[in-house]
Amino acid sequence: MALQREQEQIDRQTCVEVEISLLSTVDSPRTSGEDPDHVEALSVAQSPLPPILVHRPTMRVIDGLHRVRAAELRGQDKIAVSFFEGSEADAFVLAVESNTMHGLPLSKADRKRAAARIVTSHPQWSDRMVASVAGIAPGTVADIRRGLPGASAAEESRIGQDGRVRPINAAAGRRNAAKIIAGNPGLSLRQIARMAGISPETARDVRSRLRRGEDPLPGRQSRTSADPGAKLPAPQRSAGDAAVHGRPSGQDHSVVVERLKADPALRLSETGRTLLRLLNLHTIDATEWQRIIDNVPPHCSGIVARLADEYAVMWSELALRLGGRVTETA
Repeated sequence: MALQREQEQIDRQTCVEVEISLLSTVDSPRTSGEDPDHVEALSVAQSPLPPILVHRPTMRVIDGLHRVRAAELRGQDKIAVSFFEGSEADAFVLAVESNTMHGLPLSKADRKRAAARIVTSHPQWSDRMVASVAGIAPGTVADIRRGLPGASAAEESRIGQDGRVRPINAAAGRRNAAKIIAGNPGLSLRQIARMAGISPETARDVRSRLRRGEDPLPGRQSRTSADPGAKLPAPQRSAGDAAVHGRPSGQDHSVVVERLKADPALRLSETGRTLLRLLNLHTIDATEWQRIIDNVPPHCSGIVARLADEYAVMWSELALRLGGRVTETA
């Protein structure tokens, strides 16, 4: 996205020293103001303060208000600055995102208020995209959007986190995804999403519903309650499905990985040791996997799910290529 590219340019550009008196500290997403303890901790630190981010057209501090106050406590009259040249609306988005990703987190109330403002200034953004910026759940963003005065029901599509434009009403896309999954159970979530014109998260939800024997459309209890004209074929079971329903225990994996660790061809090479470390990560048992899933923060769930899906594609590619080598050898 354009905003992301601009942020990357900020990261690469040279910082400059700017008079603190020239900076504006209004319009912060942090309505409670600065935290005195955090300012004090920054001011007594021995290392130089990292550069702050400033909106050049207005000289408003986007990210680094606590560092500004800490610099003043140190007696500095200047501070290192990187400039952002975009619009004020995009500057606010960066301010929210920066305070969500690092530093002193925004309160939940501030994050909700910020989400409401972003939904207004960027109505074309999907709920998941706004949620990823504000650090709240997509469902919360949807509730906020519905509660805003003049909420438009005429929007037909929105921009997702991956930059793709998708229809808001994904009913047809969900039905298409269900048919695609039934006929091609081995496809990745991204492949299903691309073919059906939906997001990977929606594709994940459809696949999960089909595995549970539910209708792919939310709100329907079973396929028998679906529209007769939208009858869907039963999904075929694939090797991937079998791995989910009859997954070997972590102990079984550990035994296999331990045998591989004893193989000098792997153990004595750098690439071999890298592979063994990666394989060892997956030797934890189902209980530990569930504990990890249960402790992923809601605002990180979409990002972690997307990364897991991308890693799964990489492992699938590895399996296909190695399987091909085995076939050729045979």
